[in-house]
Amino acid sequence: MAKITLVDTPCLLSFFLLLLADLSCCKEILVGGKHTAWKIPSSPSDSLNKWAESLRFHVGDSLVWKYDGEKDSVLQVTKEAYINCNTTNPAASYSNGDTKVKLERSGPFFFISGFKSNCVQGEKLHIVVMSSRGGFFTGGSAPSPAPSPALLEAQAVPPANGSASSLTSRIGVLAFVGLAIVLL
Repeated sequence: MAKITLVDTPCLLSFFLLLLADLSCCKEILVGGKHTAWKIPSSPSDSLNKWAESLRFHVGDSLVWKYDGEKDSVLQVTKEAYINCNTTNPAASYSNGDTKVKLERSGPFFFISGFKSNCVQGEKLHIVVMSSRGGFFTGGSAPSPAPSPALLEAQAVPPANGSASSLTSRIGVLAFVGLAIVLL
């Protein structure tokens, strides 16, 4: 096994700085972890909100929806509109079937189907975006964790097998590369 010398230290430091920079980079997150997730859930126990609870959303990340734009849409709404499935006067409306929403502030975000009947049957998503990586909140107070779907009487699509974010696989690959550098 090779011995690490002072000459190797800058190389290792550079590697770990690159690793940290890569981990802090903004991510594109496929809603539900799969292309078919934006739909009426198959059962009350399935929930996009449960999927969202397992992830950390940061300012600068983007949510990506894939769906049939002729049969569905995505509305960004207020908490009240989310709870009541009110499709009138959304903050934003998307219907192209390939929607990307950049999360530009910390705090809660609410999304529902543009079809009220789909929303009533659970096609909705509530996420909480964590503060900027610098530790300052843009909304004035710390965001609370996403509530369980039961608290908001929400039902949504189940999570896909595998993560919506490739963070775990990236860490594994970068750790392997780092180990190879150390051993060389």
